[in-house]
Amino acid sequence: MEKMGRRSFITKAGKGAAGLAVAGPFIKTGFAKNSPNDRINVAVMGIRSRGKVHLNGFGKIENVNVSVICDVDERLLPKAVDYLEKVSGRKAKTEPDIRRVLDDKDIDVISIASTNHWHALATIWACQAGKDVYVEKPASHNIWEGRKMIEAARKYDRIVQVGTQSRSAAVCKTAAEFLHSGKLGEIYMARCCLIKPRDSFGRAENSAVPPGVHYDLWLGPAPWRPFNEKRFHYNWHWFWNTGNGETGNTGVHNLDRARWGMQQYEHPRRIQSMGDYFIWDDCDQETPNTHISILEYPDRRIIQMEVRGLFSNSEENMLQGEFFYGSEGWLKLGSGSWQAYYGRKNEPGEGMSGDEARAQADRLNLQGTGGDPHFQNFIDCVRSRRRDQLHADILEGHLSTSMCHLANISYRTGRTLTFDSATERFVGDDEANVYLSREYRYPYVVPDKV
Repeated sequence: MEKMGRRSFITKAGKGAAGLAVAGPFIKTGFAKNSPNDRINVAVMGIRSRGKVHLNGFGKIENVNVSVICDVDERLLPKAVDYLEKVSGRKAKTEPDIRRVLDDKDIDVISIASTNHWHALATIWACQAGKDVYVEKPASHNIWEGRKMIEAARKYDRIVQVGTQSRSAAVCKTAAEFLHSGKLGEIYMARCCLIKPRDSFGRAENSAVPPGVHYDLWLGPAPWRPFNEKRFHYNWHWFWNTGNGETGNTGVHNLDRARWGMQQYEHPRRIQSMGDYFIWDDCDQETPNTHISILEYPDRRIIQMEVRGLFSNSEENMLQGEFFYGSEGWLKLGSGSWQAYYGRKNEPGEGMSGDEARAQADRLNLQGTGGDPHFQNFIDCVRSRRRDQLHADILEGHLSTSMCHLANISYRTGRTLTFDSATERFVGDDEANVYLSREYRYPYVVPDKV
């Protein structure tokens, strides 16, 4: 395979995107189709775990074609092609290098389900190449590159949706509408509960790169280090150079729902966080498995986040969800239902049961969502060019993802931090500011000017 340097690629992609912008949104190459009768061609980057969900979600939407499957581990590609054919009835091409995919003028959408440390660079390159983007949570690997993603989306007029799919779930939408109605009075605090026990994944010696794995591509922006199978598939979540721990993995959903319910549209001002990697001593995991964070906003309202990764009880029969506290009562939001309670006696009020939520989801499925309205919302906006109708625009994704980053930075520095939402910098703390970005490994560099 011919190697392609970052500078030549960006120049080529940038020129292509500029030409397409001049031509307008009805051009057929490198730009989304506007008619519902036109087929939208999608390339999925990353095919394990969430990537398989992307193949299924896009593969079931009418007039959407997953035409390319991209993954740095070529050993996985045959099964992914077979799976997609069963879902959609169509075969896809395969390609390990996302740069080659972005150079394909027939691709309209890049769907990113790769490692966290690739999310920003792939999104920015895709925007520069004139593609719309669906990017998994967390939106970015650090706060600075999240802002660059927003800049790229706006500069190139791209539709960029973040995979915080609660924004498209009927149960979460109705809960948020209720919280915003004022019936619980002033919502002064939200508490996120994430109980997700995980066993030790052990450790292994560094080894040779397996045949079929494009390891340099997998590392991408991260510093070079020898291949280690315990830092590769999925376990990359638990190392700072590639992942963001459980707070940035699953916790971003909790924090996104909490911020949504509390109508916070800026960054928190003060951040406290503590925890550790407890119990397991046969593992090199860097991120904490027990993590408690408090984020205070300029209006003094608070969002709390608690990650329990060891043995634990549930809370109100719930392993993952949020509690909202208001001047008139409180609300419990779980994965499939919500319930409000009033006064000192906790008298049950409004809510949505699991049966009601499932019935509403079934009605949405009948409307052609293929079982996932978040993907459908994205495709609808790709056709309409109405980013204001996205359920999880990149700006929303950035604000929620940054909550995870801020909590992690407070944990790593070991102290309470003060953050300036306007400048996206810590106040008087040079050490903490180092964690806002990273050193990028050439040619996988997030550019200062997108």
